[in-house]
Amino acid sequence: MNADYSIGEMSRQTGVKITTIRFYESIGLLGRPFRTNGGQRRFSKVEADRLKFVAHARELGFGMDEIRSLLDLSSDPVRACAKADSIAVARLAEVEDRIRKLQDLRTELQTMIKGCSPDRPCRIIATLADHGLCHTKH
Repeated sequence: MNADYSIGEMSRQTGVKITTIRFYESIGLLGRPFRTNGGQRRFSKVEADRLKFVAHARELGFGMDEIRSLLDLSSDPVRACAKADSIAVARLAEVEDRIRKLQDLRTELQTMIKGCSPDRPCRIIATLADHGLCHTKH
């Protein structure tokens, strides 16, 4: 087994902090690395690729349980596509819901700001004090 990558090299290649790599190792998202006589972690190309997979999945907002499932599916191509699709569809629904909420929030903030005028009470302060003045559910 080639254990070519130190934890620092893994971090540099993937942009994942060393503490996060150790965390992923501790929860089983990464396998236990080979240890040198001095106790230094050494990772294989397989583990480097796995970390890149995990990091990319995190960037896309997948949770740890979803990533664990996707990693499991990656080793079983027969059932992978349909199950991976259902995980991605659920993630997309979460993203679309978040976008809708953010759009509502943007609209509410725009309305509060447009309602400001130096010759009357502050619309922003009034709206923050009374949720009933809001135009959206945010």
